[in-house]
Amino acid sequence: MKIIGKKKIMTQIFKDTGEVVPVTVIACENLVIARKEDDKVYVGLGKKKKANKAEKGKYSSLGFVPQKVVMTKYEGFKDKKVGDNIDLDILDEVKKVDVRSISKGKGFAGVVKRWGFSGGPKTHGQSDRLRAPGSIGAGTDPARVFPGKKMPGRLGGKIVTVKNLEVVKIDHKNNLIFVKGGVPGVKNAIVEINIKDI
Repeated sequence: MKIIGKKKIMTQIFKDTGEVVPVTVIACENLVIARKEDDKVYVGLGKKKKANKAEKGKYSSLGFVPQKVVMTKYEGFKDKKVGDNIDLDILDEVKKVDVRSISKGKGFAGVVKRWGFSGGPKTHGQSDRLRAPGSIGAGTDPARVFPGKKMPGRLGGKIVTVKNLEVVKIDHKNNLIFVKGGVPGVKNAIVEINIKDI
């Protein structure tokens, strides 16, 4: 089953034992957008500021165009009608979730930042080789660079899935989920939460 949320902040909470747990807060205010079968439901989040005519026509019954929509299957949604809110009660028994989002884009990066290369020596006249990749292959044979070589390039801005994040706390009143650890994406990034337990 999938639901959608917005990454809000990263903070920490204290357990009853006094242990400090780093958490990411995800706001989940999901609506039922459409349904195809008894267990097949389209879930939406937010409102799009600028929508085209096709989108407005598609979601005319709702009166607005959702920002993000995903299809999900769950037997517990049989009683939900189009326009109904999805409560976070479904997560009460869930211990772990997978979170998917687009990671922070960091632009063009060198090999030290992108791949963790150590760089060249700082002495013996190597004044301009500190963060250079160094040799990238043999010369005459094979006379080429192999595909997939770790080189400078675009870093971030890709779809990343973090698996098995622990659900630490659920705030039903404010529709917030607290998951242990970090979640990919910038603040207010839309994240897809995959619940495997149900």
